[in-house]
Amino acid sequence: MMRMTETVKQLLILNVLFYIGSNTIAPAAYDLLALHFPLSNSFQWWQPLTHMFMHAKMPHLMHIFFNMFGLVMFGSALEHFWGAKKFLFFYISCGLGAALIHTGMQYYEFQKLLEAASDLGLSSETLKQVINVPFRDGNMYVGEKLAENIKPILEPIGKYDLLNETNFKALFQASIIADGSAVGASGALYGILVAFAFMFPNAELMLLFLPIPIKAKYFVPFLVLGDLFMGLKGESIFGGGGIAHFAHVGGALTGFLMMWIWKRNQFNDKRWN
Repeated sequence: MMRMTETVKQLLILNVLFYIGSNTIAPAAYDLLALHFPLSNSFQWWQPLTHMFMHAKMPHLMHIFFNMFGLVMFGSALEHFWGAKKFLFFYISCGLGAALIHTGMQYYEFQKLLEAASDLGLSSETLKQVINVPFRDGNMYVGEKLAENIKPILEPIGKYDLLNETNFKALFQASIIADGSAVGASGALYGILVAFAFMFPNAELMLLFLPIPIKAKYFVPFLVLGDLFMGLKGESIFGGGGIAHFAHVGGALTGFLMMWIWKRNQFNDKRWN
C-alpha cells in the first residue's frame, strides 16, 4: 500500500475536524457551509467550496468514512506522481465542478416545475418568498404546512385563490429543491477516481459487495454511468437515499476534462512545483 502523502493527510485532517466541529461544537455550520440552492435564503457564495469539507450528520459515519478512504487510497497515488500543488488544484477543481453540475441540474428541474405553476404569474420576488417558507415537520415535508405559510404571501396579491392541485404540487416540489442542501467530498473523489483510471488503467479494483477484481478503466466508467442513470431517473433530487448523483457525475466530468486537457498539453510537475 502506498504511504499517505502530505496534502492528502492535511485534507483528511481538515475533513475530520470539520465533521467533529459541525456535529458537536457548531451544528449551525451545516446551514452556513453546506451547498444550498441559489434561490434559498441560506445560500452563500462560499458554499460551492465549503460543502466539500462537510459530510452527512452523525450517526451516518459511512459517508465520511468512504470518502476519506477513497481520498487516501487513490489521492495518495496521484499526489505522489503529480506533487502537492497540482493535486490540490485538481481536487478543488473537481469539487467545484461537482457543485456546478449539481446546482445546474437542480435549477433545470426547478424551472421545469415552475412551468406547471406559470398560470399563477408570480414575480421573482414573490416566488423566492414562497419557496423559502418553512414547511417541514421533522424530516417530512408537509403540504398543509406549505399552504398555510404561503397564504399570507399570496392572498394580499390575489394569487392564493388561484391555487389548484397542479400548480400547488409544482410549488411544493420546487420548494423541496430550494430547501435541500448538499455536502461531501464525493464529487472531488469521483474526479480523483477518473484521474486514477487515466494513469493506472489496468490497476484492479473491487466493490465491497462484489469482491471481483475489475480493471480501473472499466470500474470507474461503470461507477459513473451508474450515477448518471440514477440521476436521470430523478433520484438525485427527489430521493434515492439522499445521494447527489449529479454531483458525482459533475466531479467525474471535470476530472475527465482536466486529464484530457493536461494530456494534450503535456503538463508536467515542473509547471506546478
